[in-house]
Amino acid sequence: MKETLARNISRYRKERGLTQEELAQILGLSFQAVSKWENAQTMPDISLLPELSNALDINVDKLLGYVSQDKQITIYEEEYKTPDYYWGFQPNSACYQVIQLMPPTKQLTLLDIGCGEGKDSVFFARNGYDVTAFDVSDAGIEKTKRLANKIGVNVKVFKADILDFRLDSFFDIIYSSGVLHYIKPEYRKEIFNNYKQFTNPSGLHIFNVFVEKPFIAPPPEKEPNAYKWYSGELLSDYHDWLIRDSSEVVFDCNSSGIPHQHAMTKMIAQKISSLN
Repeated sequence: MKETLARNISRYRKERGLTQEELAQILGLSFQAVSKWENAQTMPDISLLPELSNALDINVDKLLGYVSQDKQITIYEEEYKTPDYYWGFQPNSACYQVIQLMPPTKQLTLLDIGCGEGKDSVFFARNGYDVTAFDVSDAGIEKTKRLANKIGVNVKVFKADILDFRLDSFFDIIYSSGVLHYIKPEYRKEIFNNYKQFTNPSGLHIFNVFVEKPFIAPPPEKEPNAYKWYSGELLSDYHDWLIRDSSEVVFDCNSSGIPHQHAMTKMIAQKISSLN
């Protein structure tokens, strides 16, 4: 809790464009008090939380690290509430590469970041991986549980926001498909360093991300919380890992009912124990 609160005070203070001194002035405190909060040396008194959250323009739950319901984060929340599975049941092609590169001949732990309705998580669990998954969508989490129960596999799924969540336990494989555009640019380095730190030696990261291309029109989906990525940006954070795959594709999409195209970068990187 202390580390989460410290990170959130610093994060939301910076998003508000406030210095430590300015936040301290609003609260009638010294800047040293704010500095100690952000360094997790001390915690603000509970009576200060409403005033602090007001100064940072968030609610207390969000400040404390709980996923806030004050606004819609993903445009697919409503789609996930329907009985049908919006993305179907066919796993992403990268799932098969995971099996080829790191087959579950022994117990392997896998984290699915932004699992959506759970099709990839359940696929991994069916094939023998010990799967943990999270998503920001309540409806998506419930569908993941329902699909896992129907298939008869165990997926440990919980609710979290990709911007707030940080690992504190190790995984052999970290996988994410179609959600990294929700990470603000200023948090990417810190977040991916956390993922790298809590990956076991020889572990894999399998990620894909939508990238901007000047020859592709902006997608019709209006996602208020999506942020641009560029070709090579994801790869640059893995200069000290073994790159097993790095490719970029342009594909047709009709998810919004309007035909359009996306460009996507896929990266598979393996942790080299001698360098980490």
